[in-house]
Amino acid sequence: MENPFKKAVKEEDGENIKTAIEQDKNMEVAEENTETSSEENAVSEEESVEKQEESINPLQEKYDTLNNQYIRLAADFENFRKRTEQEREALLKYGAESTLKKMLEVLDNFERGLKAIETVEDCDKVKECYNLAYKNFTDVLTKAGLETIKAEGETFDPNFHEAVMQTPSTDVPEHTIIAELQKGYKLGDKVLRPTLVNVATEG
Repeated sequence: MENPFKKAVKEEDGENIKTAIEQDKNMEVAEENTETSSEENAVSEEESVEKQEESINPLQEKYDTLNNQYIRLAADFENFRKRTEQEREALLKYGAESTLKKMLEVLDNFERGLKAIETVEDCDKVKECYNLAYKNFTDVLTKAGLETIKAEGETFDPNFHEAVMQTPSTDVPEHTIIAELQKGYKLGDKVLRPTLVNVATEG
């Protein structure tokens, strides 16, 4: 007769072996899943890196383009600044050249006039020489852009006139310039010297 205890032990051993086999299989499946998951994660990371690189490349290209444009613009501006500075220096140095050349003609006329009146006793002849030289001089200044500021009879304008006297008057409206004491001049819109005037006030 078979020992029931031995039979129970055999059955228990068999169950234990089955359990062990199943555990081994489960572990193998788990390892396979882990490996698969790791591989998938690795692939996913590679794809993510590739996508990041793809998104960075256009930005890098745009940055490089803008940076190059900035460098060229900065160089162009520096060249423009240097050229403008050179032109300004040349203008300050030689700007009066054409005017001075014309003034030489006036100087020549004064010298001729001085020689002409050395032996002249006629006062009218002296006046004539003086008037010719003066006209020549004013013509040169006018061609250079010099303008006389109108004053007498005009309404006082502080932008062009300087009142050094005020005289009560009932003959002209208040603030009318009744006398020009010293001529004023301008070059274009720029006042070189205001006209000194006497202004009428309420009488």
